[in-house]
Amino acid sequence: MNLDSKIFVAGGTGLVGSAIIKNLQAKGYTNIVANYHTRQPLVAPNTSHVAQTNSVRYIKLDLLDGNAVSDFFQTESPEFVFLAAAKVGGIVANNTYRADFIYENLQIQNNIIHQSYKNGVKKLMFLGSTCIYPKECPQPMKEEYLLTSSLEYTNEPYAIAKIAGIKMCESYNVQYGTNFISVMPTNLYGPNDNFDLEKSHVLPALIRKIHLGKALETNDWNTIRKDLNSLPIEGIDGSAIEEDILAILEKYGIKKHPSSDLNKVQIEIWGSGKPMREFLWSEDMADACVFLMENRDFKDILGSQHLMLGTDEFSNEVRNTHINIGTGIDISIHDLAYMIKDLIGFQGDLYFNTDKPDGTMKKLTDPSKLHALGWHHKVELKEGIERMYRWYTANAQ
Repeated sequence: MNLDSKIFVAGGTGLVGSAIIKNLQAKGYTNIVANYHTRQPLVAPNTSHVAQTNSVRYIKLDLLDGNAVSDFFQTESPEFVFLAAAKVGGIVANNTYRADFIYENLQIQNNIIHQSYKNGVKKLMFLGSTCIYPKECPQPMKEEYLLTSSLEYTNEPYAIAKIAGIKMCESYNVQYGTNFISVMPTNLYGPNDNFDLEKSHVLPALIRKIHLGKALETNDWNTIRKDLNSLPIEGIDGSAIEEDILAILEKYGIKKHPSSDLNKVQIEIWGSGKPMREFLWSEDMADACVFLMENRDFKDILGSQHLMLGTDEFSNEVRNTHINIGTGIDISIHDLAYMIKDLIGFQGDLYFNTDKPDGTMKKLTDPSKLHALGWHHKVELKEGIERMYRWYTANAQ
């Protein structure tokens, strides 16, 4: 990529897309276009559908609309594409909105990947998730373990969509000679994360719940109301009466402890706390993605799979060309929760509700392939959580 190359970041206002844009800007790229749909960019638009800031144009574009996506590619002619747009959520959202997760993710991917081919995009990066691997996958998870056994049921629709995206990129490369690569980041966290308690992933959910728990135990209603005004819970914002606020907090596991100490607060966490999870700082993930887009092509990732692109002749089956992006280090949900508790200074209790599902017990990537391509992570978990909590308290209230 040249610094003036036109780069399209699909999903530019989300956790992943915003981190990629920040990395591109820091490296001097000057011609970036990103879309937003329902989530506004962090800048006041200068028209009804376009916002401009620091070499980035944000265009209102519904990626589910195939005609709109086609028009966008024909009008804008991006040279490089980061496909970071997706419908994402935690275990509750994935299991509740199963049809939405498979339909919307397939639709977004199909529209962008196909239009990238039709309009001659030089290189595309498709971002997925390590939930593509089997529920009982050997640990750590290597790229070769894809499709070796059944998936975790709760996020199966999302995982199937992401697997389809990998196979779509591989198939277009084989048939049409495109340069589409796929990366599968581990659990991400960082600025612009989703802190919606119904739909968020575990780490931002824990940060928000423990933050609210601390405010509740100190009777800091100003902090509670500011938090709810920024992100209402089921329509309950900071203007609600205390009784309604306490009820909605209790529904999401933040409640006064059933003891004689009226200020004692208990926070419920789903599952036993035993599952092990790996977490990657979103800006590290973005650095890995930009590094690969700048320095590696699909042919570099094939390794010993000597594919003759654009023909029907190849010496080996083309499989597992995606790349894990992770740290190779995991932590239990129990220890993660207590790390956040100590960081925020919450004095109350953490209650692990074993009647709720744990999900997959261990999900750890093997990032050896990424390391061999020349990239390693930089931000360790404790430092990342401290950064994220500072961001949350500064921006989400």
